[in-house]
Amino acid sequence: MIRTIQELFKITATLVIGSLILVNCEPDADQLGSQFFQDGAQGTEKTYPVVAYNVNNNDSIRTDAARLQSATLGAFSESQFGLQKSAYVTQVRMGNSVPDFGVNAKLDSAVLVLKPQYAIDSVTTVTNEDYIYPEGAVPAKKVVSSYPIAKYGKTKISGKTLLNIKVNEVSDFLGANSDEVRSNKVVSTGVQIGAKTFDGNIHLVRVTKDADNSVLFERTAAIRIPLDSTFFANKIINKANTPELADAASFIRYFKGIRVSVAETDGYLFNFDPSTTELNLYYKNDKVVNGVTTREQSVYPMNLGASNANFNQITYDRTGTASAAALATINQISGDAKIYAQGMGGPGIGLRVPAADVAAIKSLYNSNKIGIVSAKIRIYTDITSWNNDYRKPNSFVVRQRNLTSAAGQPEYLNDYLVDLSALSGTGIYNLVKSYDLLKNPAYYDIGITQTFKNIIEKEAANYDLVLNVGDYTVDSGGTPQGAFFPAFAQNFNTRSFTPYRAVFVGTDPLNDKSAKLILTYGQKNN
Repeated sequence: MIRTIQELFKITATLVIGSLILVNCEPDADQLGSQFFQDGAQGTEKTYPVVAYNVNNNDSIRTDAARLQSATLGAFSESQFGLQKSAYVTQVRMGNSVPDFGVNAKLDSAVLVLKPQYAIDSVTTVTNEDYIYPEGAVPAKKVVSSYPIAKYGKTKISGKTLLNIKVNEVSDFLGANSDEVRSNKVVSTGVQIGAKTFDGNIHLVRVTKDADNSVLFERTAAIRIPLDSTFFANKIINKANTPELADAASFIRYFKGIRVSVAETDGYLFNFDPSTTELNLYYKNDKVVNGVTTREQSVYPMNLGASNANFNQITYDRTGTASAAALATINQISGDAKIYAQGMGGPGIGLRVPAADVAAIKSLYNSNKIGIVSAKIRIYTDITSWNNDYRKPNSFVVRQRNLTSAAGQPEYLNDYLVDLSALSGTGIYNLVKSYDLLKNPAYYDIGITQTFKNIIEKEAANYDLVLNVGDYTVDSGGTPQGAFFPAFAQNFNTRSFTPYRAVFVGTDPLNDKSAKLILTYGQKNN
């Protein structure tokens, strides 16, 4: 233990605290404890209990276009958190301002294409060497590569979980893509215009010509949902050159959008990229060449891109669950024995170092001139309530909360912890470190060294910390995007589309896995 602490002095103090000297331009050796890293230093690691309590986010979170880098679809139900179900709602715009479908256009089919995340290294391939390509009866080779999509939840209901995906027309105007929308928004829907029974696998199809190996046909791996061709013939193809299709503003009030959902109340959730979603209309029209009329095959792609208002609609049913009982009896004063943390707007974790312990540590600092080397809060998953193989959260977003904020003042602080804002680009700091995620229990360390040093050494406020399942989004260099927008830093995260959850040990004096502050400090021998 002594050697470990001495190494921590050398590494943590030199890198973390040393970096903060540069960042903060405060060379005060006494405050930063640099005198403790010389010969004769003594090191101490001590734990303190932490007040851990449930945070009710009211099962609501922003899921509009500005937040939804990834969309979710599906349903998952289990005993601790109950049902969580996600549908996707989006506008549909015309592919161009005034579509021209040609003479005597007739719709053959309409297809909605979703491109989910999938395991590229888990491929099953079927090859047909004697395939005849139908257009021109060309001898060819057809290769179908099948991939399982990335799923969270139950994948083997009745052998293999099937999801019945439904597509409905939306009856309400969805507004602009810049509008803020929360996940509990309700929209009216009309007739069902598409459906597919999905078995969890997507297929890449490639057809090559035998003669020269040239590509005759290629279709990307995706979920292809057949839509009602009569509906889209009457709604789009037959309405060419009408006022409804004359401009984008008219169109999104005429055809207000679609809602994609699943019929099931149990199964799994999966993610897909909303910016790559497609809605294609396949039709034929007359083509006249040298007086001869033929039927030409064409594709009209509708626009489901970034210009459209879109959001995830997330619903919950916690009836009779442990999480419902816990959220109804939150104890912010002395803490809750079990904590329920769930992504996509579910509950979070509140943490507080008790004022009495902060006062005791301040006394050590003032009287004994200790130098804080490391401060972290450790939380464990609860093996009595969460002992399963569901993927655990791999990270959290962390923000400060002022439970005593005055009227008109924000309860939650929007900037990053000082540790993250100062050290995010150094490569030597992780806000959250996770351990044993494939085991039960797993545990997490939240690094708050500089935040806690400021509380002890600079009389900074001892705010609560609130953890929510998700992570901060980063730029191409690995720097959190919110670093450039401190007043809105907490907005740049993946909370709205991260489906993981877990039950944690909160404040429980009889449990050695109770939430705790682990403080390492040095004291120079006189």
